[in-house]
Amino acid sequence: MKVAKFGGSSVANAEQLKKVANIIQSDADRKIIVVSAPGKRNSDDIKVTDLLIDLGEAYRLGQSHEQELQRVVDRFEAILEELHLSKDVLHDIQTRVRKIFNDGNDLATKLDAIKAIGEDSLAKILSEYLVSLGMHARYVNPKEAGLILSDQPGSAQILDESFKLIHQLTKHDEIMVIPGFFGYTKEGKLVTFSRGGSDITGSIVAAGVKADLYENFTDVDSVYCVNPQIVKNPKEITSLTYKEMRELSYAGFSVFHAEALIPAFKERIPVCIKNTNNPGAKGTMIVNEKAETNQAVVGIASDTGFVSLYVSKYLMNREIGFGRRLLNILEDEGISFEHTPSGIDDLSVIIRENQLTEEKEAIVINRINKELKPDTVYIDRRLALIMIVGEGMHSFVGTAAKATKAFEEADVNLEMINQGSSEVSMMFGIKEEGVKRAVQSLYRVFFEEN
Repeated sequence: MKVAKFGGSSVANAEQLKKVANIIQSDADRKIIVVSAPGKRNSDDIKVTDLLIDLGEAYRLGQSHEQELQRVVDRFEAILEELHLSKDVLHDIQTRVRKIFNDGNDLATKLDAIKAIGEDSLAKILSEYLVSLGMHARYVNPKEAGLILSDQPGSAQILDESFKLIHQLTKHDEIMVIPGFFGYTKEGKLVTFSRGGSDITGSIVAAGVKADLYENFTDVDSVYCVNPQIVKNPKEITSLTYKEMRELSYAGFSVFHAEALIPAFKERIPVCIKNTNNPGAKGTMIVNEKAETNQAVVGIASDTGFVSLYVSKYLMNREIGFGRRLLNILEDEGISFEHTPSGIDDLSVIIRENQLTEEKEAIVINRINKELKPDTVYIDRRLALIMIVGEGMHSFVGTAAKATKAFEEADVNLEMINQGSSEVSMMFGIKEEGVKRAVQSLYRVFFEEN
């Protein structure tokens, strides 16, 4: 059995849905289909989920939201007309929106229910279209599928008991179309994963049914070793391990939601990234283990929007509990951190910029000065992280030397270096303005010169 998940670009319009139907028809093993909401039809377009967020925002502000609702309806109506399907879904959307806004739930729950309409409506349309083509298919609501989630609107987590329920799907013979992105609490309340969570749904369902393969269809032939917007025509990656993909996703690769692979990884289910527009392409396989390679680095990722909290104090290393107290201050202020490179007398904490507002910055600095009495404390903003990733790095001598050479050739100063104990990745902190030069230089060193 294969579980196939189709992303927003794959279901953006009727033309794309016809391609999806052909892909499903071409392989009888594709029994379970997970779909996103319609994405952008072109670069100037708006994703349906964003239209639904606008709809929810208008409601939150107490404004008329009929125009926002009509924009959502128009998107689905265009799909239905071209596929020659009934327009029952449109009436369903309008009825659901009014019901959600008039129920007694809290605002966060209402907004989750509104956002989920995109995936839910698309799943109903695709299942109806497959039936119209003569396939034995049906829509399956996430509650029926067994997706039981924690009660955390906008950031729900799957509960362990779900997987036994999801496995019951294997008893059915028809093609099952499941909307991604949302599930239900034990009490029956609709909640969503974090943004991009349809990938999470696909991985969870694949794990639950113990699929032989989880296919993730997107709009690229494969994963590239570097962002094609930075390096023209970069090399494709034919095979990655879960660890490598997880590191690349965290550091800026947009192919997968950073959390998406965890359920598949735990069940050791291989994942294949394929192109809806070119399904014959080999794609990229993501596996638990792969054969030894002569390549130290498989990918280079970069992300901007970080800050560094730098704290220095003479004999810090002898002051028991210093690091814990520093991190407790961040915890008290609701701030999560990414990395903590350190020296004998100094410690840096890397934080995403949106976590540390100017108001919080003033509070944190004041508390550090008062409670920890450091010699120096300051915030360094506009930082970027660049990560080179490869499970083979530990077998090659000179990987760090090659990387630092690349930064030197790009005339980019290194603010910090950090390597995890797993030796799967090496992280470099630089100023944002040097990202493009640095990534291009790293690509030359690790992929062109070799």
